[in-house]
Amino acid sequence: MRSGNILTLAGWRHGRLHTQHGRISQIDARPDSPDSNTDALILPGFVDLHVHGGDGANIMNGAAAAESISRMHARHGTTSLLATTVNAPHERLLPLLQQLAAPIAQRPQDGARFLGVHLEGPYVNPGRLGGLPNHARPAVIAELEQYMAAVPVRIVTLSPEIAGHDAIIEWLAARGVRVQVGHSIGTYEEGVAALERGAAGFTHLYNAMSPLGHRAPGMVGAALAHAEYSELIPDLIHVHPGAIKVALRAIPKLYCVTDASLATGLPDGDYDKDEGRVITKCMGGVRLADGTLAGSALTMDQALRNLVSIGLSLEDASHRLSRNPADYLGLADRGRIGVGAWADWVVLDRQLNVQQVVVEGDVVYTA
Repeated sequence: MRSGNILTLAGWRHGRLHTQHGRISQIDARPDSPDSNTDALILPGFVDLHVHGGDGANIMNGAAAAESISRMHARHGTTSLLATTVNAPHERLLPLLQQLAAPIAQRPQDGARFLGVHLEGPYVNPGRLGGLPNHARPAVIAELEQYMAAVPVRIVTLSPEIAGHDAIIEWLAARGVRVQVGHSIGTYEEGVAALERGAAGFTHLYNAMSPLGHRAPGMVGAALAHAEYSELIPDLIHVHPGAIKVALRAIPKLYCVTDASLATGLPDGDYDKDEGRVITKCMGGVRLADGTLAGSALTMDQALRNLVSIGLSLEDASHRLSRNPADYLGLADRGRIGVGAWADWVVLDRQLNVQQVVVEGDVVYTA
């Protein structure tokens, strides 16, 4: 049980949460409780759909790394997440996914729940790699079938302008996979066509995609004009606060992700990323030697504080980090506090610092 000011499906209320078998079994409203002025704020646990690493671990290094990443992000209020891969040859990617099946099937001790995998590539445009390795290639159904047999593939990022990808978008959407447009040099028209064929969102909006121009709206324009959902990295480095506000007005169910790298949670310095590439963490950002952003150092609790700092209400910010991403995956029992939902929540103080994290009814972290 836990008492505090709870952000429930019906809005804020003071009360107590009860759990049974990992789910919320009862919510007692206690408006006249003598501790109704408690500093405890209870929000739905954060749902992060784009996580590459943290605390020195890289998801591309397999199951042990995934477990470490799960525990690290749980300490910052994330209760469920997607293991996010980068471009890699098929002969490396398939065995990796087979290894990730274990931490996906069994939640790591004291960690967040892996909901499945986000394939951020390799089916992207080599002309807009951003921080991804240079192993981009066109999508092949035979490969995707092997990946989907190995693990639950929940999101695939691809570039729709690549020949043959129109059919791939339809094939994935028909199988319940969320297709996201990203790492793309495509046109506005190609972005709109991708949505019409079944694409559902955009990967790290504004970053690694053709920008908005008033005569060439690009992929950013397609997202702002037509998307219901899109992810965005609110570290205030990847996207200016003004551009975040534009996206909030344009995209009804915009949600936020960390795109966290292995440098998340580590001190400033140089770190080996992959294939001999080095990333530098400095001043809150993570970059390659040429200055290209290479993921982030963001955690979801800091994302919450950032959103509030630029003017969002705590309730709205919470929805962007919990309910919206859960809804995007079609999960009605995650990302919210209500009877029957998974008992996933984060307890914050009035400064929005994490005090306790509960995943599926288990206390996984206490400050």
